[in-house]
Amino acid sequence: MSVSERDHAEPDAIVVGAGLAGLYQLYRLRGLGLRVRVFESGSDVGGTWYWNRYPGARCDVESMSYSYSFSPELEQEWTWTEKYAAQPEILRYVEHVAERFDLRRDITFDTRVTDAHYDEHARRWLVRTDTGEAVSGRFLVMATGCLSVSKPPELPGIERFAGPVHHTARWPREGVDLTGRRVGVIGTGSSGIQVIPELAEQAAELTVFQRTPNFSMPAFNRPLREDEVAARKADYRGWRAAQRDSYSGVPREPAERSALDDPPARHEETYRRGWREGSLFGILGSYADILTDRAANETAAEFVRARIRDRVHDPETAEKLSPRGLPIGTKRPCLDTGYYETFNREHVHLVDLRTTPLTEVTGTGVRTSRREHELDALVFATGFDAMTGALDAVDIRGRNGLALREYWSSGPRTYLGLAVAGFPNLFTVTGPTSPSVLSNMIVSIEQHVEWITDCLAHMNSKGLTEIEATERAEREWLDHAAEAGEATLYPEADSWYTGANVPGKPRVLLAYVGGVAAYRRWCEQVANNGYSGFSLE
Repeated sequence: MSVSERDHAEPDAIVVGAGLAGLYQLYRLRGLGLRVRVFESGSDVGGTWYWNRYPGARCDVESMSYSYSFSPELEQEWTWTEKYAAQPEILRYVEHVAERFDLRRDITFDTRVTDAHYDEHARRWLVRTDTGEAVSGRFLVMATGCLSVSKPPELPGIERFAGPVHHTARWPREGVDLTGRRVGVIGTGSSGIQVIPELAEQAAELTVFQRTPNFSMPAFNRPLREDEVAARKADYRGWRAAQRDSYSGVPREPAERSALDDPPARHEETYRRGWREGSLFGILGSYADILTDRAANETAAEFVRARIRDRVHDPETAEKLSPRGLPIGTKRPCLDTGYYETFNREHVHLVDLRTTPLTEVTGTGVRTSRREHELDALVFATGFDAMTGALDAVDIRGRNGLALREYWSSGPRTYLGLAVAGFPNLFTVTGPTSPSVLSNMIVSIEQHVEWITDCLAHMNSKGLTEIEATERAEREWLDHAAEAGEATLYPEADSWYTGANVPGKPRVLLAYVGGVAAYRRWCEQVANNGYSGFSLE
């Protein structure tokens, strides 16, 4: 066995996932001189941006903020073309990073990790894959992503449908030609809102089946000007520091006023200014209490509903598209390009499943309580088993054979979203109860990867072989995270933020709402105190 083969068979660390988190973790662990093995189920790097190739797929964080900060050289050499980069450009960026830092040589593609069991005697993780390979490593880092396990629709009769069926999260690499076909789309979350205008350009008829309308704001996407790119590159270091010290990883001046302190005319002026920003935070960041006070939230919600009425010509259709009884921002808000205007087209139809529930999929279409809609193709934009789905998909067993699925049967339990009591030497990048999906993901990914890397460097310097979150620290963190969540409106919504989109999934707020900067300080304090809340052997 060559040195390279031995290193891959007996690595110091095993990383699962070769998306933005896994690639950076590999890069940083190499920097410690560790032998690393990465497993990736896709055929190449990219993670979320490898799989989500549907027409219109685009990031909702501005490109020059949604990028790695660890390499000033990388920042300067890569130039983004649009305010909000589309999937092909983001994937090219990730591929460029893998090539530039020679990361692929430690990644095994087309391989899914099925089991990961901790050997308490050897203090190593034994990992098995669907190709039959078994690898042992001291540390296991799950960089499996927050939105990586697609959620199949729970509809009777899907197997009977005679036409092609596609899911936005597993779109064919070669693309799909739906020109001239009668297409049905089920799902109006972020993926649906992005794909529907694109499909309307191809389909002879497009029927959108909507269960719950969602709030969406226009992205006002555009090409980036040379001068604004140059200005950001000239001050990238300062901008990155501001990102890390912000609430969401997207720097902006925090609002201090309550929406209830202003009259309606002032609301209109303030919200219109936020609307023109073309960002997720333009409306939600207009006042300090939009996500904590229901009455304040309703002022923002009604402003957006009024804009829907402006954009959709038919009043009945506009009302069907207008969310009610749902605080704005408590389900993933969306940015769109022409979404609402799509429903002004004669060949686009909206079916409100709240008034005419979907009963079954037939061989030739979709049947509701009122009628059957004949279709040639079906597109499911039904989202993800978020935050926990990818972790639950692996049979992870810690001390005494305890299964992570069993330990999380009442909801995920973590310390800082980084570690789990009873599972030594296991780390989860942007895991449950960390800011993750409520933040700029790359900012949160980098913070977690750097914390894990510093932790392993500390262990090596002290001759330590095992680290494990204590049950007490885990419990205290969960209590704090739950208390922070209860102070907001997030728990009021049935959303994937709370796991409510997956039947049988425990209903808990999955992300930490305290913000990126506060969370970072908490993690730094834990490390500075000798990794308080952890047991080190």
